[in-house]
Amino acid sequence: MADDHHRQNPPNKPRVSGEIGDSSSRYKPNFPNPPEITNPDAATLRDQWKYAIRQYSKWYSHAWGTAILAGLSFFALGWVIKGGNPIPSFHQSDVAPRDSPPRPSDPPDVNQSR
Repeated sequence: MADDHHRQNPPNKPRVSGEIGDSSSRYKPNFPNPPEITNPDAATLRDQWKYAIRQYSKWYSHAWGTAILAGLSFFALGWVIKGGNPIPSFHQSDVAPRDSPPRPSDPPDVNQSR
């Protein structure tokens, strides 16, 4: 009996809709930001649309800038590691010009003799 006297009843906590054990949350969706009942006026929608376009444009340009910067960085890193141009298509020493006459060591072209 002495223990009952020393026990304190916990304070009643107010129930929040959507809390576990709340029977009303089973059937009613609980949105943190409920949708508006009416559509906003045209001026507000226009301002929101302009803001969204500005944000998208900023993110799009940042993405392209980041991609270009990353490409240039990897190209420079390849140049440093290889010690020269890392793109093989830019090497002119390995490829003979197309308009030059065939070298004597080259076999004759079959189509050229006819």
